[in-house]
Amino acid sequence: MQENLFRTKFPAALTVVLLMTILTGCGGAEDRQIVRIGHNQAEDHPTNLGLKAFEEWIEEELGETYDVEIYPSELLGSQTDMIQLTQTGAIDFCVASNSILETFSDDYTLFNLPYLFGSQEAYHAAMDDPDVTEDIFRSTREAGFEAVTWLDAGTRNFYTVGKAILSPADLKGLKIRVQQSPTNVEMMRLLGGSATPMGFGEVYTSLQSGVIDGAENNELALTSNGHGDVCKHFSYDMHQMIPDLLIGNCAFLDGLSETEREIFEEGFRLVNEVQRYRWAGAVEAARKRASEVQGVQFYYPDVEPFREICVPMHRTLLETDPELQSIYDRIMEYNALYRGDEEEGR
Repeated sequence: MQENLFRTKFPAALTVVLLMTILTGCGGAEDRQIVRIGHNQAEDHPTNLGLKAFEEWIEEELGETYDVEIYPSELLGSQTDMIQLTQTGAIDFCVASNSILETFSDDYTLFNLPYLFGSQEAYHAAMDDPDVTEDIFRSTREAGFEAVTWLDAGTRNFYTVGKAILSPADLKGLKIRVQQSPTNVEMMRLLGGSATPMGFGEVYTSLQSGVIDGAENNELALTSNGHGDVCKHFSYDMHQMIPDLLIGNCAFLDGLSETEREIFEEGFRLVNEVQRYRWAGAVEAARKRASEVQGVQFYYPDVEPFREICVPMHRTLLETDPELQSIYDRIMEYNALYRGDEEEGR
């Protein structure tokens, strides 16, 4: 499997904020070691709720040794910034989209492929299977971090300010925000839109000011992040099911005693369990609020034209990295087993 280690310098402002955070955290927890976790979602988001459960568990079991601090809403910078901080050990954990991890290890490209998973059930079953995830999760150890669990981020769909996306032709000429991932940029090129990679925290103002015409994400982006205040058209083309990953600094993880590591592993399972339990209800609530309060219209285009354009990306990846074939085949087995209703949003 190929590896691509991506490193850039930290923005000066982020470094200052981080140092202030570390300095103000020192001494306040007596002799306990502070465990810092960053993510880009709001405090009421299922991801933050899962991490709060982790915090309670660790402090209940190891409270004399560890003090967990959670920094939501990009308080420590963008996802790319936080990954870099986790690499160096400046923070211990962060939540990052699989799309961004592609720039640190080519192996993660597999999970970014559009229309990789045939249903939500297949997606969940595959991501729960160590035969599918383990090698990929550990593929960034040379970069200083590894994934310790995955989080549900639903299905990614297009939402726009002006017109609804009912076919690939409707994307022509539109500037669509995508995550900072080569796969997402190529997907937009094939579909005819103009990919505009940017950090999640920049999306709202870019939509509001007309810098971009739309974005692609799940329903919670409409409400939890306010994008539905600007974008009134949400189209279920369901082009991706991309997990978020909780990643941890390898030096921190390897420094845990055997007993501590077992407790942390249980905590990682708890993050996954709580976040996924909260996810389904949060999506339902987001759809309701987006429709009734924000005035968002939901559309259900024929998915097949989008899929036909994107599926050749699968063959291209496997030709480039044939060692991923066995994992891909395993995912296809889950697709055959869990055909499900691919238009769950209806």
